[in-house]
Amino acid sequence: MEKFDLYKDIQTRTGGDIYVGIVGPVRTGKSTFVRKVVEHLVLPELEGQEHDRAKDEMPASATGKTVTTVEPKFIPREAAQIAIGDGTVMKLRMVDCVGFLVPGAEGTEENGVPRMVKTPWQEQPMAFGEAARMGTQKVITDHATVGIVITTDGSFGDLPRESFLEAEKEAITQLQQLGKPFLVILNSAKPYSEEARAASAYLNDTYGVSSMILNCEQIGTKEIQTVFEEFLLEFPLTRVVFQIPKWTETLENGHWLKQDLFAAAKNAMQKLHTVRDIYADSLGVNSEFIKKAKLEAVDLSNGNAEIDIQMQDSLYYQVLSEMTGTEIASEYKLISIVREMSALKKEYEAVASAVNAVRQTGYGVITPLKEEIQMDEPVVIRQGNKYGVKIKATSPSIHLIRADIETEIAPIVGSESQAEDLINYMRENENSEEGAWNTLIFGKSIEQMVEDGIQAKLSSIGEESQQRLQDTMKKIVNESKGRIICIIF
Repeated sequence: MEKFDLYKDIQTRTGGDIYVGIVGPVRTGKSTFVRKVVEHLVLPELEGQEHDRAKDEMPASATGKTVTTVEPKFIPREAAQIAIGDGTVMKLRMVDCVGFLVPGAEGTEENGVPRMVKTPWQEQPMAFGEAARMGTQKVITDHATVGIVITTDGSFGDLPRESFLEAEKEAITQLQQLGKPFLVILNSAKPYSEEARAASAYLNDTYGVSSMILNCEQIGTKEIQTVFEEFLLEFPLTRVVFQIPKWTETLENGHWLKQDLFAAAKNAMQKLHTVRDIYADSLGVNSEFIKKAKLEAVDLSNGNAEIDIQMQDSLYYQVLSEMTGTEIASEYKLISIVREMSALKKEYEAVASAVNAVRQTGYGVITPLKEEIQMDEPVVIRQGNKYGVKIKATSPSIHLIRADIETEIAPIVGSESQAEDLINYMRENENSEEGAWNTLIFGKSIEQMVEDGIQAKLSSIGEESQQRLQDTMKKIVNESKGRIICIIF
């Protein structure tokens, strides 16, 4: 990431004020890290008195077992307003803590008794160890917007790796409980050694964090930029957009495929918490219908991410087959079905208005198409001493008339009580999916009986009656002038 973009994104996510709490066990190089950040990041952006003052406020650091930091220090004392090259302005301030005490550290006692120090948290002096713990906790909870836990593999100084385990655990777990973005830096004099890698793996496995191995005494601008890049990965995800194929968006929310996609996205979100999670090898979007889930874009300035979902190739034709009721397994078959349905759609559009009219009013007329109109040869006509031209056109007109069919079934089931029992049974089934239609009477369902009755009445209109009705409609259409029509069969 470009330097300017990096700090602009951090500035956006923290609201412009970056307060970095440097915490962890004592004697791990916290002050050294702060000093290097000031040297490479803060001082080059300051001039004049601000530059000199920030330089004077840099913390001291030393090797050995003796604790050199005796109280939390804000460095710089006033937040340094840094203007990055592209115009991005941010305020940076670090809090260098004493840290949590570790076994073997010196400087916590005087003449065999706990060293007493004055603190701003109470009027009476308190033991150095208690003050160090309280100060570190206040930095973590009250001051820092982001945190850095610095621990070590024991490769420098006189304290072994085991001395730092409890203190680093306390620092990491407190930050995890607060939910603040934080990093873990493993300070090592031999960052490429097996011991350093083993200590880093222990941190990753034990606390579920990603630790960076650095030699804080030798870091420069590049390493500091890497640290801040890692910071951005620890900020929470605020929004994840799952981009699904456009054709799946047309499906109803209750469709089985869409329900599966919803479930897969929900399960993935239970594992995606920070920006770092979104960069994992597996995004956790798992489903038998998903071919691949690919990270498409991430906006580090606000924590928004976009995941592209690719479906199994066969699903497209499977869903089309279900929707059309026709087996579609290839593009050839798809185009054939589209052509067929397009022709059917064109035919239906011609009658749609008439069908709607007959449903609403009981009567509808299908307007003839232009190609259905036949014109006879024009002839000359005479009216008195004037002449004209007579043009005759013929076209079919289809009239839809709704005639409600009444049918009834009256099965004899036995006694009156048996008839009432049948009625009660039918009422009990009214709320089921099929209602009373599936009720069997003498081996036949009510649905079959009703359908038979309707079909019998429809078939009772013979061809002769149909022809007479058609002739009558012709006379009504062509000869009627709004007068009463009497139809006698």
